[in-house]
Amino acid sequence: MDNPNPIHFVLLWPLVLIYKTAVSIRNFCFDNKILKVREYNLPVISIGNISVGGTGKTPHTEFILKMLIKDYSVAILSRGYKRKTKGFRIVETTDSHYISGDEPLQIKQKFPDVIVSVCESRTLGVEKLLETYPDLNLIILDDAFQHRWINPGLSILLNNYHHPIAKDYMIPLGRLREPRTASHRAHIVIYSKCPPDLKPIERRILSQEVDIMPYQYLFFSTTKYLDLKPVFDPNQEKIELSELKNYNVLSFTGIARSGDLTDFLKNSSKSVKHIKYSDHYDFKQKDIIKIQEIFRSLKTKKIIIITEKDAVRLKNTDFFDEEIKISVYCIPIEVELLCSEEERKQFDNQIFSYVKNNKRYSKLYKNLYSC
Repeated sequence: MDNPNPIHFVLLWPLVLIYKTAVSIRNFCFDNKILKVREYNLPVISIGNISVGGTGKTPHTEFILKMLIKDYSVAILSRGYKRKTKGFRIVETTDSHYISGDEPLQIKQKFPDVIVSVCESRTLGVEKLLETYPDLNLIILDDAFQHRWINPGLSILLNNYHHPIAKDYMIPLGRLREPRTASHRAHIVIYSKCPPDLKPIERRILSQEVDIMPYQYLFFSTTKYLDLKPVFDPNQEKIELSELKNYNVLSFTGIARSGDLTDFLKNSSKSVKHIKYSDHYDFKQKDIIKIQEIFRSLKTKKIIIITEKDAVRLKNTDFFDEEIKISVYCIPIEVELLCSEEERKQFDNQIFSYVKNNKRYSKLYKNLYSC
């Protein structure tokens, strides 16, 4: 991040020290078993970050999920941020984001056969999953790096290339939820949202900045944009990315960091007008009226582009005029590792060897084995 204003630094530094002290005491209690940590008899993978938002947790969760769902019965457990329900819940494809949260619902709608659940208490959530699905092989905890009541067997930490933890400060001066040294708890560290042409010398510099320990593995990933999908009418045809150069684009986003998407659209389309809202923003009728007014003022050929997460929150809205709905598309993304074939084998081996060596046998297998 940019260096803070000197006045802000002086005013906020005492608050940083108070917050850092509180977090450090909490971590000390967990590290020294003063606070009880739960472990379970099946593989648990945690995907999270130290900074607040914008590292790509959901796309990386989907990336790991794709690797494992062919061979294992996998469940996703998330907090369900900003949902208006409480307690443990299994997410259904027909839910609204008010019931399940936008990110868990996004995953469920993309992977309808996968168990996706939400619960404020991750320990309660895991126990409910084990009780409900006795044949479960694996649980992925989404955004759980700070949830230390559970000790995951494999912890993946994401570090945004554009906002690295090495150049950030703790809350409230910066966006770090923990001291930088907390990254040492991770087994795998991934620099996310890297440029696709990341050079070897940059990798070496980044490796030094993140202070990788001997037991940790460092990888780099980039965001890959896919063809545009209609938000309101699934029977509409997709728009290929190569066609974007023919469009004037209105983009509006309610995500933590939209710079990467905006830059991509600027380089891929005739023109871009972007409206930024806060992360997980609940769009109101007045917002849609403003968006439609701006859209109507654009020159043709024109289109509205939003993220998949925003599409989850907007899909069932009645605020859009019918003639504009046909112009609203979302742009799917997926994670791509920037690595050699050998490095990719190393990454796959870290994931699969952990799961295989810690696989929880189903009740049926246990019964057969006992016979």
